[in-house]
Amino acid sequence: MRQTTINRSTAETKISVEINLDGTGSYANHTGIGFFDHMLDQLARHSLIDMKINAKGDLHIDDHHTVEDVGIALGQALSTALGDKRGIRRYGACLLPMDDALVRTALDLSARPFLIWNVDLPTAKIGNFDSELVREFFQALSTHGGITLHIDMLHGLNSHHIAEAVFKSVARALREAVETDPRKSSDIPSTKGAL
Repeated sequence: MRQTTINRSTAETKISVEINLDGTGSYANHTGIGFFDHMLDQLARHSLIDMKINAKGDLHIDDHHTVEDVGIALGQALSTALGDKRGIRRYGACLLPMDDALVRTALDLSARPFLIWNVDLPTAKIGNFDSELVREFFQALSTHGGITLHIDMLHGLNSHHIAEAVFKSVARALREAVETDPRKSSDIPSTKGAL
């Protein structure tokens, strides 16, 4: 069963993340941050990873701690649910258009976290959401999920479209990477014998 629940509690946030890698993309995400919930819903829907995230954070200060800590907890959940990564495809990529935005994601579930971020969000805010927090989320997800993650914006004018294309592109790449490879369903996808 490739599913898990992670609970993270700090002085700043209390977060519960429940995922099922073999789901249908169902979601129930409640962080108190409307735009972020919308992006997490996209991540679940397009990765086909069932996702329930509940977060209570110090939103009276700002959204930073909540967004970053959700990224940490979700990364930990992905890593735990993948276990020894036996049988997965490991790599995933997606070139995703959304209106004016075109985003390319390539990732490796390598246990070697690294984020390459070539995304320029032209406005400081998307509604009430700080645009810079999109990168903070993916930095935390990459670090705590052990993901080598390259995200490149090839085109884009509208910050909402660009951010949404990023989440959807990462989702589709994740969907590919976590899937079981029917030709090697009992092997770890590395010549090292471990990931």
